[in-house]
Amino acid sequence: MRFIADLHIHSKYSRATSRDMSPEVIWKWAQIKGIGVVGTGDFTHPGWLKELSEKLEPAGEGLFKLKKEHELNDVPDSCRTEVSFILSSEISSIYRKNGRTRKVHSLILVPGFSDAARINLALSRIGNLNADGRPILGLDALDLLKIVKEASPSAIFIPAHAWTPHFSVFGAASGFNSLEECFENYAPHIKAIETGLSSDPPMNWRVSALDTINLISNSDAHSPAKMGREANIFDTDMSYNSIASAIETRQGFLGTIEFFPEEGKYHYDGHRACGVSLSPEETIQNNYLCPKCGRRVTVGVLHRVEKLADRPSGYKPHNATPYFPLIPLTELIACTLGLGVTSKAVEMEYHRLIVTFGNEFSILMDAPITRNTQRNWGLIGEAIRRMRSGNINVSSGYDGQYGKINIFNAGDREEIKRQATLF
Repeated sequence: MRFIADLHIHSKYSRATSRDMSPEVIWKWAQIKGIGVVGTGDFTHPGWLKELSEKLEPAGEGLFKLKKEHELNDVPDSCRTEVSFILSSEISSIYRKNGRTRKVHSLILVPGFSDAARINLALSRIGNLNADGRPILGLDALDLLKIVKEASPSAIFIPAHAWTPHFSVFGAASGFNSLEECFENYAPHIKAIETGLSSDPPMNWRVSALDTINLISNSDAHSPAKMGREANIFDTDMSYNSIASAIETRQGFLGTIEFFPEEGKYHYDGHRACGVSLSPEETIQNNYLCPKCGRRVTVGVLHRVEKLADRPSGYKPHNATPYFPLIPLTELIACTLGLGVTSKAVEMEYHRLIVTFGNEFSILMDAPITRNTQRNWGLIGEAIRRMRSGNINVSSGYDGQYGKINIFNAGDREEIKRQATLF
């Protein structure tokens, strides 16, 4: 069966995460978004693992569902569907290797609570798992991989947001130049990497060493509304083993849902404190220094890809998996209204659309948007049409600052409204 999966989120036990990230609310928002399988996040945290064990029950091989007594009653009928959970966690490894400090984040998926418990027992001897839902361990990523595979041979180990400057396997600030440099003889265990918000498959295709590595995408959500901003599309049985096999072999893996990478907050180089955004070429011209204050800039994902690439921009491998760049619905609505994404008017329009037309992914990906339906959809219909065709403008994010989407100017809005009255 075809379903969308977001395998990397965080719970309320992680730092800088919404208190709403509970099993109940995650279940609710998975339906609103159109997510069929969602990672639990943070199974390494004892408090969260206990809560998960109390509120979830088996839903087939290696997957879980929310117990009926914990289900919320405010999911719109248009969005109601089955949601399965898969046990997941992210671990931050900070250590020295080859003369440099390394900071690598890893995503782990396991098929059951006993597997999670064995991993937690081993990691509890190394660091404090109670301190954060995403624990920080002074542990080589290679050693972490060894521990995970020994405790749970069926576990899936994925370098998280692989290109992010500060906390990733290829990051400019603390990463490596290859998977082999990081994981040594255990590199064959790495079957997939996570693209992250600031890169997309075409950027990764430029690195031939990744041809045998599946490219997956997840939201890394810290709040319910951010779930599904990146995700994966599967066509498999609803089971852990089928999902794991699809990740490892690409059989049954239909592609990824992606941010426009320019919108990611580390796409370009720059220095946020000075409001300086630089292309890789401009950074090199400035000797990697901020032209305003003279401090070293944060080297972004595009620059890092350029450095490791052995292929030109636009190259596409013969075995490339499809991808679908999307803009979150709240952002599209905000563009049509000329308001911020957190405004009450945007919230009300979002609710109206999902109640009327179904979950967010069905609206963004599947809803027919034609001139004949423009009257019903209004400006949001035109925004969706432009998004699907790639007819948008994005000012690139840099140094922790998200990029800015621009779909309409004031003249566009008035002209589209005028045309809509003609039908």
